[in-house]
Amino acid sequence: MMEHTPTPHGRLAFFPISFFSVVMGLSGLTIAWEKAQHVFQLDLGITPWLVGLTVGVFSLMLVIYLSKLWRHPQSVAQELAHPVKLSFFPTISISLLLIATALQGMNVSFVLPIWATGALLHLLFTLYVVNKWMHHEHFQIQHINPAWFIPAVGNVLVPVAGVPLGFVDVSWFFFSIGMFFWLILMTLVFNRMIFHQAIDAFLLPTLFILIAPPAVGFIAYMRLENELDAFARVLYFFGLFLTLLLLSQFGRFAKLKFGLPWWAYSFPTAAITIASFVMYEKSQVVAYQWIATGLLALLTVLVVLLITLTSRAVLNKAICKPGH
Repeated sequence: MMEHTPTPHGRLAFFPISFFSVVMGLSGLTIAWEKAQHVFQLDLGITPWLVGLTVGVFSLMLVIYLSKLWRHPQSVAQELAHPVKLSFFPTISISLLLIATALQGMNVSFVLPIWATGALLHLLFTLYVVNKWMHHEHFQIQHINPAWFIPAVGNVLVPVAGVPLGFVDVSWFFFSIGMFFWLILMTLVFNRMIFHQAIDAFLLPTLFILIAPPAVGFIAYMRLENELDAFARVLYFFGLFLTLLLLSQFGRFAKLKFGLPWWAYSFPTAAITIASFVMYEKSQVVAYQWIATGLLALLTVLVVLLITLTSRAVLNKAICKPGH
């Protein structure tokens, strides 16, 4: 029998870099629940469990991907050269930044080295990705999709933990990079969606990434300025509009077959949830508390569903195979 099926050894070569988006979703859920407990002045005792799960999953992913780098360097090189997969490499540094933010709520002493490692690594990823964009030989208009926002989102995340650690100018540096590229990429993505071919169905969940830059930008800006000014309101309300826009397309998303891109639903939903809690804290308008609570419930159900579907796909060996 000559039929080929991926062996455990062979499956490692197809372990996708996009798997780190799972860590982003778990981190977002953890920080959202931390924020909710702070707003409602509760201690449900779930933070250590959520942080432990997030760190555990990140550690497992990192070991697996480093094993892939060691045993299948050519597969990693192919992902680095891929016009879509390239943008998922910064999910590693973003995961570190989010873990640092989550740990900050627990007042642990090793937040600084984790944050500093994440920030430095993300700067290196950003420089690499932007260099690829500037000096490419094979990118086409159909290659651009919301996943290209991932490097920009990571830069905007840096101030969330960076400002409390005392790195204000460094935080402004990263914030400026992220917001600038957000505006450029937003224009390019909408140009592609309106005037060119539609985004592949498999990547449609990445449309939710559109929510992340303004939502995270709002959270980061409130760290930097701590004032609910006009710019802060524009960021929050634009993020809220994009959330409503995408939720209005629920029927379209519900028809899609499950795949790892579904994790793109999670972190952006967490970002607008946290932003809504921050909006309530700064404005004391009860409507924002209701919005945040509703989004938190949605986020929790969503992440539980994603964990269930991902676990089933792993057990059925439907992930980590050619073409994924």
